[in-house]
Amino acid sequence: MFFSIVIPVYNRPQEIDELLESLTQQEYSPFEVIVVEDGSSKPAKHVVESYRERLDIRYYEKKNEGQGFARNFGFTHAKGDYFIVFDSDIILPEDYLQQVAAGIQRDGWDAFGGPDAAHPSFTDIQKAISYSMTSPFTTGGIRGNKQHVGKFHPRSFNMGISKKVYEQTRGFKLARRSEDIEFSIRMMQQGFRVGLIPEAFVYHKRRATFKQFFKQTYGFGKGRIDIYKLFPQELKLVHALPAVFVLGLSGLIVLNLIRILPLLCGIGNIVLLIYTFLLFLHAWFSTKNIRVAGLGIVAAYIQLIAYGLGFINNYVKQVMWKK
Repeated sequence: MFFSIVIPVYNRPQEIDELLESLTQQEYSPFEVIVVEDGSSKPAKHVVESYRERLDIRYYEKKNEGQGFARNFGFTHAKGDYFIVFDSDIILPEDYLQQVAAGIQRDGWDAFGGPDAAHPSFTDIQKAISYSMTSPFTTGGIRGNKQHVGKFHPRSFNMGISKKVYEQTRGFKLARRSEDIEFSIRMMQQGFRVGLIPEAFVYHKRRATFKQFFKQTYGFGKGRIDIYKLFPQELKLVHALPAVFVLGLSGLIVLNLIRILPLLCGIGNIVLLIYTFLLFLHAWFSTKNIRVAGLGIVAAYIQLIAYGLGFINNYVKQVMWKK
């Protein structure tokens, strides 16, 4: 089984350096690497060139159109039986491709995804963000894992498709923002077997600051409404929970400020304290680091609030105002 690894990159030469280095350590060797520079002002060509002796690697440049179309560009040059896409902020365990090959042979997937984790070298903020993005106390429970809510949708930070899938679907239809969910749904509608390979995890850096994380998850919330407009049946009540959290938190803050309905305020405050305490305990148990657990609370609140605000904003614009 031969893999074509397609990596779009935009102004992140240092990140792709770490990803390419981890590819040189793979225990499974039949693969090629295709790097697509998506109109960057800080190109990674010099980084890619430094790996030509250690990897079967090709480098292409194109105008900036978004990561979805950059991946499609890479697919047109791919020779593999399966095409695997990564974000540039990924580091791979040494057995990643071996686990993918075993999972495909075991389950017969036409397309697959895998989970993500925090690498020991990540900063505490990155570890906290990683916890938040995989936690059952946040939207982690609706992102897809063994205990996922609804159908599993592979995400483009760690996704693979067979050559046949690409030939029939022609790849991504959206350039950015929820392009992976749209693609996953379309693959399923066309009858392909799509599933999770739980052993095929990657180390995902995500964002380096909470400000960047807020912007990213705000976009995720908006993207959920984009998907609703394309596939109305895919919007579930659970997807609206962050928006409910934002509305409830806002109402609780107002009630506390104007000092009315003290019983309701008291109940709300207790529920919020219990949630925060349980979140901290779970983060501490999961990360084994009290500082990361504390930052995990911050990351979780940012994630819920940003996702909820993005969801509400785009719902009002696209559904209520029909813009």
